[in-house]
Amino acid sequence: MRKILSFILVAILVISISSCAGSKAAQKNEQNINGTWQLETIVSEGISGNYKADIFNEEDFNCFVGSTWQFKKSNNLGSYTISKNGGNCVSVQRNFRWSTTSQDGAADHFQFKRLTENLKAMDDGAGFVFKILQSTNSILQLKSEFSFEGKPAAFVFNFVRIK
Repeated sequence: MRKILSFILVAILVISISSCAGSKAAQKNEQNINGTWQLETIVSEGISGNYKADIFNEEDFNCFVGSTWQFKKSNNLGSYTISKNGGNCVSVQRNFRWSTTSQDGAADHFQFKRLTENLKAMDDGAGFVFKILQSTNSILQLKSEFSFEGKPAAFVFNFVRIK
């Protein structure tokens, strides 16, 4: 009986320590992401030729290049602003709720859900999930994976900190 109780206590301790480690990594990512960023480039992987791809149920991915993103760690709200870009894109400012997750042995993830002006969830509450490739005080790199013509593909979003 004592061996079983000792085993259970050790298992609980191991689970607690591993969950705290994941939480610390997620907190570090949130601290790094907090602030104002500019989306410098979007690089496609696994896609060749000319294509038009609307992202975030919003605009063509090219319209997002140069967009400004704000992340507030205090309430996990943020926004992005797309400029008109010479008439090819619609000027948009969109609010979103964001978070990060981190688990031992798995890639860290960033996720966000678009919100209306009243801060109500859009897209039937569905959001967008990215792997965090890099998260520092000056660089944020996120990867969105999907299938294109039946093959694996991805967009890599490269941000630089403005403030």
